[in-house]
Amino acid sequence: MGSTSSMLTQYDIEEVQDHCNHAFSQQEIVSLYQRFCQLDRNGGGFVSADEFMSVPEFAVNLLSQRLLRMLDGLNFKEFVAFLSAFSPRTSLQQKIEFIFKVYDTDCNGKVAFDDILSILRDLTGSFMTEQQRQKVLTHVLEEAGYTKDSHFTVPDFMKILGNSELKMEGAQGAWLFILRYAGQQKPIILCWICACHGQLEETL
Repeated sequence: MGSTSSMLTQYDIEEVQDHCNHAFSQQEIVSLYQRFCQLDRNGGGFVSADEFMSVPEFAVNLLSQRLLRMLDGLNFKEFVAFLSAFSPRTSLQQKIEFIFKVYDTDCNGKVAFDDILSILRDLTGSFMTEQQRQKVLTHVLEEAGYTKDSHFTVPDFMKILGNSELKMEGAQGAWLFILRYAGQQKPIILCWICACHGQLEETL
């Protein structure tokens, strides 16, 4: 799989399937490989940030610049592993680990209140006021035993989000991680990423 000019062998498919913890069927992996080849315009076996930005749905994503640090230079196995976070076969822990990586912008393994608030601000825009964002986020943290001054690691995210209703929803060419909690009518969008291909929504 060093170059996208070659077809996937059965061994390749099984290797990728193991790498993504069987989040995708073999047929789904073949479909993803076809899409990967379309993105990998120079056939080098890797997808660059510029190639990801060529996808219109991704280019207009409010988190595109934050996500590019996770996407730039992915080979096919890494590409599938990235998308596996949006598979219904993926565990809650794997989804939360993915969300944590999006919020951990400096890659130091810790996330602060302001880091989360900054991304929520990007995602919710006029959908929520700043006061509402802070109130909801503070409530969610306090429900899990944390404060605004806490710094969060992956286990902390597991505790916080594990106590809430976290679900994945597909809409308009994108996958959304939605957080709902009792007493709040409007959900919080935790993460939004384009599906990279219209048919991918039907696949996942």
